[in-house]
Amino acid sequence: MDAEFEAGINIAIKIPKNKYEKTVAFYRDILKLDVEEKPITNPTVSRTHEVKFGKNVIWLDCVDNYTHSETWLQLTVPNVEQATSYLESKGVETCDELEELPENMHWIQDPAGTVFNLQKREK
Repeated sequence: MDAEFEAGINIAIKIPKNKYEKTVAFYRDILKLDVEEKPITNPTVSRTHEVKFGKNVIWLDCVDNYTHSETWLQLTVPNVEQATSYLESKGVETCDELEELPENMHWIQDPAGTVFNLQKREK
């Protein structure tokens, strides 16, 4: 079984609370990108800002319990369960305990620890 993975448009940067304001200001005031705070209800993300980054969107997520920043990427697939089975056959387990997700999505990590959101491709 094969799976078709494509990069999604979303990139999340998980930022420690003590560096959040300066990071938002960097994207907004120094790079002069379109930055807008968005409402969020999430047990691990206290604030989020959407940054238009060409055809992509960077989500600046404030995480109160992190000590360093992490970049999380989006992968889209035609069928999440098939892709999950394929990944498991290659020794890649889901790690959905990282952060709350809607149904039919999973978190996975590469060997270096980069986090990917695996979700169904929009048609």
